[in-house]
Amino acid sequence: MPKTKTQSAAKKRFKVTGTGRLMRRRAMRSHLLEKKSAKRKRGFRKLVPVDESNVKSVKKLLGR
Repeated sequence: MPKTKTQSAAKKRFKVTGTGRLMRRRAMRSHLLEKKSAKRKRGFRKLVPVDESNVKSVKKLLGR
């Protein structure tokens, strides 16, 4: 059986922690940043876990 390929887009967007949790970036960080407060923009820097409903499909894209 051939190896499963990792989705390149997914590998750029998601990170797997040492304990196996999937982390993602927050949305709304890419543009129109002048109107957003500094406090709000600081919050965008932190990674957040992928929602449980999406974990199965993201793992499949990552070949896990």
